[in-house]
Amino acid sequence: MASPSIIPNDRLDKDFYFVLEDYRSGAAFRETDEGIEYSTLIDDLISGQYDQVLRVVAVNPAEGWSRDASEDIAHELERRVGGEGHEISDALKDFIEAQLGRKIGVQLALPLHR
Repeated sequence: MASPSIIPNDRLDKDFYFVLEDYRSGAAFRETDEGIEYSTLIDDLISGQYDQVLRVVAVNPAEGWSRDASEDIAHELERRVGGEGHEISDALKDFIEAQLGRKIGVQLALPLHR
């Protein structure tokens, strides 16, 4: 019989994201306190909190699964960058294009004329 968890399941019943980055000494997952939630991850990527993203892994401990979420993250980044006019680093652009398998077209926001 399995022992009951000392960690409340409500804290673990959500998706967490971990970023695999390329450092000079090799690839490693960025250390976090408890993993990153989706919206925080997207904001952190756009704001340049990560330098050389290789992969993004999603996990849900309560449901017992993990998966490579890199392509999904790349699609959301492309949508946000194009739709909201964010400027991104060349390294993040390279990550997005590698995951999508094509170039992205970053459109600049045009001012509205009245």
